[in-house]
Amino acid sequence: MEGELRGRGLGSSTMEMVMRCILAMAVMLPQVSATRWVVGSNMGWTTNVNYTIWVQDRHFYNGDWLFFVYDRNLMNVLEVNKTDYESCNSDHPLHDWTVGAGRDVVPLNVTRKYYFISGKGFCYGGMKVAVLVENPTPPPKASPMNEKSTSPKASPMNENSAPPKASPINEMSTSPKASPLNENSASPISTLRGKYILPAVLAISVIWDDFVHFL
Repeated sequence: MEGELRGRGLGSSTMEMVMRCILAMAVMLPQVSATRWVVGSNMGWTTNVNYTIWVQDRHFYNGDWLFFVYDRNLMNVLEVNKTDYESCNSDHPLHDWTVGAGRDVVPLNVTRKYYFISGKGFCYGGMKVAVLVENPTPPPKASPMNEKSTSPKASPMNENSAPPKASPINEMSTSPKASPLNENSASPISTLRGKYILPAVLAISVIWDDFVHFL
């Protein structure tokens, strides 16, 4: 009994594990095509980096991520509005993405322009970046087939050109003619079938029906 219960428990736990794996894969699928952008590339999130130039040759799409790598003891990552971005005002951030590890990930899940700065005076040293997030480019549609560019038309037949005539069959050909069947003549097998076999089958069927009803 214990072995059976253990077997059932193992089966249920295995099934639960499989379901969790499937759920995890389903959650990860939409993120397969997303891009994680390291802000500043090799320089990271620091001073004396022109992030305006860094953004120019990049396209950010809904579903991408920004990865801020910086000195956690000195700097931070603040999301602000356009006015505070331009004035480097860190007093009223929209969101503080600083988690204290110096490895902050920001999801770009809304199609709009994002503004990020570093407080503590580092914004004046160039630690500010504005990112425009767009919708992903839809896949190109398949070009419809040109109705006119169908299979080449067959050249019309010349009305005056007659097809070659087939050689007539010689009416006097010596092929033997099949002798016509006499409509009044019946073969011995058909006569036997009409006189004996069919009546016998009908009689047997009637007797069988009576026997079944009698039972």
